[in-house]
Amino acid sequence: MDLNRSLKEYFGYDGFKEGQKKLIEGILVGRDVLGIMPTGGGKSLCYQLPAAMLEGITLVISPLISLMKDQIDSLHEVGIEAAFINSTLSNREILDITEDIKRNRYRLLYVAPERLRTPMFTQLLNGLQVDMVAIDEAHCISQWGHDFRPSYLEIPRFIKGLKRRPVVSAFTATATREIVKEIKKLIGLREPVEVTTGFDRPNLYYSVVKKGDKFAYLLEYLRNNFQNESGIIYCATRKTVESLVLKLQGKGIDAVGYHGGMDVDERQSNQDDFIFERKRIIVATNAFGMGIDKPDVRFVIHYDMPKNMEAYYQEAGRAGRDGNPSDCILMYSPADVVKQKLIIQNENLSAEREEIFYRNLQILVNFCHTSDCLRGKILTYFGEEPESSNCRNCSNCLDESAPVDITLEAQKVLSCIYRAEQRYGINTIIEILRGSRNKKILEAGLDKLSTYGLMKEYSSHYVREIMMHLVAEGYIHVTTDQYPILKLPQRAREILKGETKIFYKGHLGGREEGHLKESHIFGENEEQEIDIALFEKLKALRYKIASEKNLPAYVIFHEAALKDMATYYPQKKEEFLKIKGVGEAKLESYGEVFLQEILAYCEENHIDAQDHRKEKKQVAAAEKGAGEGERYKQTYQYYLQGLSLKEIADKRGFTVNTIINHLYRSAEAGEQVDWSRFIGDSYREGMILEVIERLGTEKLKPIKEALPEDVSYEDIRILLCKYQLG
Repeated sequence: MDLNRSLKEYFGYDGFKEGQKKLIEGILVGRDVLGIMPTGGGKSLCYQLPAAMLEGITLVISPLISLMKDQIDSLHEVGIEAAFINSTLSNREILDITEDIKRNRYRLLYVAPERLRTPMFTQLLNGLQVDMVAIDEAHCISQWGHDFRPSYLEIPRFIKGLKRRPVVSAFTATATREIVKEIKKLIGLREPVEVTTGFDRPNLYYSVVKKGDKFAYLLEYLRNNFQNESGIIYCATRKTVESLVLKLQGKGIDAVGYHGGMDVDERQSNQDDFIFERKRIIVATNAFGMGIDKPDVRFVIHYDMPKNMEAYYQEAGRAGRDGNPSDCILMYSPADVVKQKLIIQNENLSAEREEIFYRNLQILVNFCHTSDCLRGKILTYFGEEPESSNCRNCSNCLDESAPVDITLEAQKVLSCIYRAEQRYGINTIIEILRGSRNKKILEAGLDKLSTYGLMKEYSSHYVREIMMHLVAEGYIHVTTDQYPILKLPQRAREILKGETKIFYKGHLGGREEGHLKESHIFGENEEQEIDIALFEKLKALRYKIASEKNLPAYVIFHEAALKDMATYYPQKKEEFLKIKGVGEAKLESYGEVFLQEILAYCEENHIDAQDHRKEKKQVAAAEKGAGEGERYKQTYQYYLQGLSLKEIADKRGFTVNTIINHLYRSAEAGEQVDWSRFIGDSYREGMILEVIERLGTEKLKPIKEALPEDVSYEDIRILLCKYQLG
């Protein structure tokens, strides 16, 4: 049983991601398995590949219908027979699928957990060879998790009702250590093979934004970032979704809404418009997204704060599943906390569960007020030790402002809580410190405290920021109930006695977001010499095929596969099969049409693919072991000799695009580069810069299309380098 061969045959990959092989091998030798893997980590392949190799059928229990359809479309494209049974099907369709199941047509059958309650369904499966039950989003079985679904409690009863116990595999992206224990216990996993591959998503940029006018910030972000890419905007309530969609549409932003209260057909239509790239942005409640396989979501914005860290991590994790740089923006305001508490109060929870919800909400509030690395806070929450205190890819780590000493202000705040006998919440403490003449303050005699009016010259927002920072740093404890009270833990004495200083990194008075990142001029892999013009042609071809088949474009090929094609120019079927993501079924379905497009392009542009690949190998061999800085240095030396970009490219054996990248990195390191030298015409330069400023810098194609034909992609890249380096 050759796993690597099967992986390539079906899915077109040459190797496994971390943890996948161990889980798959466990399944194939009959062991239960538990995989804790981040979104984009390849959980679904861990049960899809063994399902294709096992004799019997694999039952996949999944919480959302949208996931079922998406995965089954993808499985059909790679030559694996699969089906689903859910409420979207007619009785006739269910009967037809049932007959096909009895004839052993399918390798995988997807169902929602509610289906397990049906005695006829158990009877159907008991007449089959069920080799595996795969449980997706396994955290839903835990009532302490962020997305508890009572129907998941049917799973262990259902498994016990089968004549022969199959292998049981469980997968999730979001689970603390406590929830992992509960998953194993409730499902009844038997000495499972366990794999936790880590919760870090290095390609995701995390940012917390505090703005008085959220909508103004949102508009600015959408107009300056990923203008032609997909994004999700999450809101806490249906009402906010509907009003935000109308406001965005009124500003010319291509957005649709999604929430549980919508008509089923409208909701499905809006989701399809987003997945099929007919609409760029979807505004949704947390009802949207679980199991959505769209890999090229470039940003996830939380317009309202979610209910806890697990929900935030899972929802933010829908960005950048393809591994490309993507943004996760969390917009915070104190009103969000009030909104989430109202939601908790209306859920009719037990007292114990309500306390847990309040505690988990406070953890996320602390996350919004910390000055520490945001990525580190996420990893620590899930029990993982961050490798560094500075990830260089979150708003806190990119904030280069000097820390402000707030020790004196902190002493005033802590002293006030102490003088008020630790009996009040944050608003009352703020009113005391600012000398409020509020009737309740006066009637309670709080104006007699020595700390009354001690911070009257500060705004309430300023005082609140300091207090929330003290909470985040553990110097104030907030009780976990509906009306939280501020308490002083033992360590507060360190500040009160002057033994410890405390600093705040940011802008007191409301931290302003000042770290919108630079555009990615060269894509996710700067040394991959992608032919942009060919890449755009292949994307257009993919979209045409996907539209004809009524499938999402990424089901045909992921962008990574198109980039490989536009780098290596495959000419024959054997070469096409070496492209990442191309298996036997996709070669059969799409090989000829994509090869024709590549061959025509190479002929039109006089590209010898064999010579191109030979040069790449020679350069790679010559420079093996050379450091990154050394490669840039060699290129810069040729630049100093006055050579053109083409001449440098010929000498170095790279494309012109890679030479531009080398010079860009040299300029970043402090070397002087005269970019205008490569354009040679001030009018031409001004024309390109005008289009760049008008259209933004996220995508090259719209810029190229807005300029005369004789302006090349290289010309645009040169001006982008100059534009971004100042």
